[in-house]
Amino acid sequence: MEEEKKRFIQEFVPGKQITLSHLIANPDEDMFDKLGIQQAGALGILTLTPSESVIIAGDRATKAANVEIGFLDRFTGSLVLVGSVSEVEIALNEINQFLKEILSFTPTKITKS
Repeated sequence: MEEEKKRFIQEFVPGKQITLSHLIANPDEDMFDKLGIQQAGALGILTLTPSESVIIAGDRATKAANVEIGFLDRFTGSLVLVGSVSEVEIALNEINQFLKEILSFTPTKITKS
């Protein structure tokens, strides 16, 4: 008796959401070298869907706090912010609040390590 094979099809259906919002305080210097970005007191890492919304997030972050964009990818929705711990935290809070209140995104809890 031949075993029936099951086939699964997965689709990515983007919602309007912040899927990750994380602050890394005092990362190891080696991490900055590996990422190819300037050293600072903290990194903020976000992923958003739809992916193009990282452009809006990067704009809000740099206007709200003294942070720089270490990396922004509009195709994957990834954003890395660089700055002091307090400034990165301000930027992450601003992104969450703006996207939730103005663009009706589902926010996420800002985590820290």
